[in-house]
Amino acid sequence: MNILSGKARKAGVLGWPVAHSRSPRLHGFWLERYGIDGAYLPLPVRPEHFADAVRALAQLGFAGANVTIPHKEAAFALCDAVDDAARRAGSVNTLFFREDGRIEGSSTDGYGFVESVREQAPGWQAADGPAVILGAGGAVRSVAAALLDAGCPKLVLANRTAARAEALARDLGGPIEVTDRPRLQDAALLVNGTSLGMEGQPPLVLDLAPLPPTAVVADLVYVPLETPLLAAARARGLRAVDGLGMLLHQARPGFHEWFGVAPAVDGALRAFVAADLLP
Repeated sequence: MNILSGKARKAGVLGWPVAHSRSPRLHGFWLERYGIDGAYLPLPVRPEHFADAVRALAQLGFAGANVTIPHKEAAFALCDAVDDAARRAGSVNTLFFREDGRIEGSSTDGYGFVESVREQAPGWQAADGPAVILGAGGAVRSVAAALLDAGCPKLVLANRTAARAEALARDLGGPIEVTDRPRLQDAALLVNGTSLGMEGQPPLVLDLAPLPPTAVVADLVYVPLETPLLAAARARGLRAVDGLGMLLHQARPGFHEWFGVAPAVDGALRAFVAADLLP
């Protein structure tokens, strides 16, 4: 039984709504595993109250917080300082409250994605070849920046609205191509950054036959854990990377900073969080 003392470290996740978030389950697992005097709370906050809520948490002695939809851009604007990853993403998903009253922000989604691919597709390197990314939303922005930073030689962005993908390419700079017909035969990595395949959404219909046999197929969707895209990839013998790994790995930097322990992502953690994804 985890009994808190008056010195307990506190963090949480800000969102509206926030009941769907698996972050409390994830961080709660780590707090229990490492015997930490601390708590991680779901914090439902309406957008119009976000700035006041963040400042109140800092004044209440919270070490920091995660930020989820729809607050990531507002969190970026509220910070006194942000890291390079957040600056390139244009959003913040992890807040740190400093003793001098400053609020600092980071974007760890891209880091979480790269670490997840490395874990689930051993031997993969960003430098292996071009990455084709479907979608151009906030998560894709973080993933694209992280892939470029990790050495990806070229990104190919495909999105229903070309203007949005073109804006993303301009913001990030570097070797990025925007197209409505990506050449899968050149791809070392295919990433679904759209909501297609998510529970309650239409499946992503895409012929994977042109992909090289060494390609990796990744999906940012983690409900369901095995999307139709990943099932099709595995059926062709391709390495498939689910969206849960990104969720688990993106949480590591924040937990380390807030609670003083570098947490491990392993089979026990994955099984514990995945159990909450079942219908």
